[in-house]
Amino acid sequence: MKPRANNRYVIGIDEVGRGPLAGPVAVGALVLKKTLPKEFRRKTFDSKQIKPSERAIWYARIRAAQKSGHLDFKVTFVSEKIIDTKGLSFAIRKALDTSLRAVVRTAKLAPAQCDIRLDGGLKAPANFTRQKTIIKGDTSEVSIGLASIVAKHLRDQKMIALHKKYPLYGFDVHKGYGTTKHRAVIRKYGPCPLHRRAFLTKLTLS
Repeated sequence: MKPRANNRYVIGIDEVGRGPLAGPVAVGALVLKKTLPKEFRRKTFDSKQIKPSERAIWYARIRAAQKSGHLDFKVTFVSEKIIDTKGLSFAIRKALDTSLRAVVRTAKLAPAQCDIRLDGGLKAPANFTRQKTIIKGDTSEVSIGLASIVAKHLRDQKMIALHKKYPLYGFDVHKGYGTTKHRAVIRKYGPCPLHRRAFLTKLTLS
């Protein structure tokens, strides 16, 4: 897909961190401004199917493409506290709105110039009339896949950094997801401030 047609720009949006027991949810929005370099020409960029080491390489390439003006992106985190008080859907909408408006503002675009591509069940604000939600869009749309990579990479890095504050829980390994080991540690020590209390209701702590 060409990044620009009839004075319109493609913006891909994806979220990561919907399911973890701890940490923020993140939404990435990425606008394609110019035709991407050759190394970006591949069928899929699904961040879940890419190893962390390879994801880091792709993040570096995306940053280089950002600096050269081929694209721009924004990743917004919304905390576990907001998830607990306002709900996950509210948190995702808030992160999506913030990231989308940031890239639109930076690129100096009007909503009518934006062709929005969203993964799964995501929706953009109604004033972005040219939007399309695509099931498994990160495997078929380059813009969504790249947004997925930057959101996943930056959320992982955030959880690795938070591990230093809460070393008992292994956030550097599972990034807050509900692995068997993570659940066992919660049962042993109880939750820490990073845990989503609303997500622990079905976890037997006894």
